[in-house]
Amino acid sequence: MTIETVGVVGAGQMGNGIAHVLALAGYRVKLNDISREALDTASGLIRRNMDRQVSRGKIAESERDAALDRISMTMTLGELGAADLVIEAATERETVKQAIFEDLTPHLKPHTILTSNTSSISITRLASRTDRPEKFMGFHFMNPVPVMQLVELIRGIATDDETYRSCLGVVERLGKTAASAEDFPAFIVNRILMPMINEAVYTLYEGVGSVASIDSAMKLGTNHPMGPLELADFIGLDTCLAIMNVLHDGLADTKYRPCPLLTKYVEAGWLGRKTQRGFYDYRATPPVPTR
Repeated sequence: MTIETVGVVGAGQMGNGIAHVLALAGYRVKLNDISREALDTASGLIRRNMDRQVSRGKIAESERDAALDRISMTMTLGELGAADLVIEAATERETVKQAIFEDLTPHLKPHTILTSNTSSISITRLASRTDRPEKFMGFHFMNPVPVMQLVELIRGIATDDETYRSCLGVVERLGKTAASAEDFPAFIVNRILMPMINEAVYTLYEGVGSVASIDSAMKLGTNHPMGPLELADFIGLDTCLAIMNVLHDGLADTKYRPCPLLTKYVEAGWLGRKTQRGFYDYRATPPVPTR
């Protein structure tokens, strides 16, 4: 089927980036959030990010203006029901996502494809809470969405070929690359990335190295552009912990046990950049390690 209109649920870090790239690719986008403040913040951020692209010669001013005109905001979830494709990008909690799909389902057109930007939760399980498991799949963008080239496409047990091909067509129209993943906990990227981050936290927890030495070792020793603890702060420590819990619960293997220090940081509300404190304190310039 031809997809021209896309609804995006959640105007946070991922949702506003998804709306940004969809609008630039020519899709009409309706961005939804329960918070007017979040929508206003997303609108300003999308404009600033597109302005940056204009200043760097990535896009023309006319492309920016046309893309911004294609984005509309709403606090009413049901208004997304008219879209050809819906991408849910709410917080990484299964109960929240299930509630969104249950509220949205009665408003959908028969042909509407439902997708989730979840980074770890079972697509098959989420799909089972809707009236269209065959038209449901995982559509996992990487952060930051306008910069990162990969999208993971995850088929649930019931996802049909037409739905997969339609979503693959969207990825290609965005100028990104799709990686097809099976529906197992954390899929491909986070199945590999999060245990590495968790191991870095254990290395800190056990006193093998400090925050600075661990990040420096990985940047200089393995040519990573960002150290694992700095990356964890960028992703959000609450998100890292949630994904590790999904891996631990879903695969029942002790190698995925979240580090107690990661849990402690999340309990303290030190979630990384978004709260100004994590493994680094971002209230200082440059950021200062907290351990």
